Amino acid sequence: VQLQASGGGSVQTGDSLRLSCALSGRFLSSYSMGWFRQAPGKAREAVAAITKSGHLTYYADSVKGRFTISRVNAENTVYLQMMSLNSEDTAVYYCAAKSSTLTAGIRSRFDYWGQGTLVTVSS
Repeated sequence: VQLQASGGGSVQTGDSLRLSCALSGRFLSSYSMGWFRQAPGKAREAVAAITKSGHLTYYADSVKGRFTISRVNAENTVYLQMMSLNSEDTAVYYCAAKSSTLTAGIRSRFDYWGQGTLVTVSS
């Protein structure tokens, strides 16, 4: 399984950005998916997760109401729509895949990780 995240960039406070994560080597429908981020000097943080079917989603409190995770299994792609961005959202964002179900929501342990994409929010 290979994961390729893209869509990061430099934006201003209040802007929106959409990240994409393309999975190759397997069918996306076989995996629960998640987005994580790591800000400079901070530990990695779970941001959002979505079940294999896409019927259930989970979010960190810090992004609830602003971020939306979605997936298009036919395209083997997972998205993270981010709105009302602020400086605290500045981080490297990673996507991850989990072979089994999300037994612990965003705190589930994921099996495969992609490289990150940098999001920088400035005022």
